[in-house]
Amino acid sequence: MRLSDAVKLIVLSLLALVGLGIEAALAAEPPPIKIGEISSYSALPIGTRGYRQGWELARDEINGKGGVLGRKLQIIARDDAGKPDVAITQAGQLVEAEQVDLLTGTILSHIGLAVADFAKQKQTFFLASQPLTDALIWEKGNRYTFRLRPSTYTQASILAKEAAKFPARRWATIAPNYEFGQAAVASFKRELKRLRPDVEFVSEQWPPLGKIDAGAVVQAMTADNPEAVFNATFGPDLAKLVREGTTRKAFANRSVVSLLTGEPEYLAPLKDEAPAGWLVTGYPRSEIKTPAHDAFFKAYVDRFKEPPNIGALIGYINTLVLAKAIETAGSTRADDLIKAMEHLKIDTPVGNVAFRAIDHQSTMGVYIGTLAVRDGEGVMTDWRYVDGADFQPADTEVLAKLKN
Repeated sequence: MRLSDAVKLIVLSLLALVGLGIEAALAAEPPPIKIGEISSYSALPIGTRGYRQGWELARDEINGKGGVLGRKLQIIARDDAGKPDVAITQAGQLVEAEQVDLLTGTILSHIGLAVADFAKQKQTFFLASQPLTDALIWEKGNRYTFRLRPSTYTQASILAKEAAKFPARRWATIAPNYEFGQAAVASFKRELKRLRPDVEFVSEQWPPLGKIDAGAVVQAMTADNPEAVFNATFGPDLAKLVREGTTRKAFANRSVVSLLTGEPEYLAPLKDEAPAGWLVTGYPRSEIKTPAHDAFFKAYVDRFKEPPNIGALIGYINTLVLAKAIETAGSTRADDLIKAMEHLKIDTPVGNVAFRAIDHQSTMGVYIGTLAVRDGEGVMTDWRYVDGADFQPADTEVLAKLKN
């Protein structure tokens, strides 16, 4: 054999060995943990875009550190189009065709309830990220479903505690006529009446979700001459209500407490028309100065070139929770995840969050403050963070709801 032939043989042998090494490494890489994610991406594009970016950021941070249990997270997202039947179809495809290890997501309450029922039937773990209805964890709750976002009960109770300090006795309510709006009004009325037995509710307005006739709603509300208003409309409905109410001076000289209105995705469209003086729950994103939130805020802005909204914060935290649950459980089996979640505690950009074993609700809290207009934009002022753990129903009350 000539020297040149020998060199060629050695080179080819080395290349073959390198190729085998690469193949072996690829073969040895464990399969990803598949997470099926469902949300109303086309129906609610403003909020869900930030939500998706939030979970993408968390996923990539986790995978950059080696993933969970030595496996990368793979999130397979599907659009429910704001329709429960579509959500069920998507959930079925994720579980059966994609063979995901668990489900997460949803934003609208009636869709969250539909996917929770699917999870129960299929015995699949489901972490609901954004729907607020209390029925999700109580009357229609199940062992496979957990919820991250503060419940309607928690947020309404926090607002009711502040509303009880107002001198107003005559109240009106305005809320979308579906699961979330109905639950929000019921929780607020119950808690305010408990704290202030002298109050009375003189008007209830129930516009259809996404189809509010703001002029008619405002006219009917003012006809009953309330001294204060509880509002739970959001999105385009909120913007129409605020503008019509301002034009008719319907909210002048009336106290208003409003659920979700301080969230950036709902304030942004209003700009300088934001209703100054309203007491709201929301997310004062630029003013929260803690190391954990600063790190999240900076990472988000660096990547997406815009500040996060509440959806982004929820999407980020939701993914951290899933990773922590899988790590704690040591597997992706539903039974193991349930056991892990019922005692889970995790540090997040808003502080420590735990999950309650009794009803699978997280203790994530709420930012509450007063709206003002600054530099042509609506902002929250005099805000503070209220720990959700301080506004959960007693165990006896929860058990009564679970039995019914």
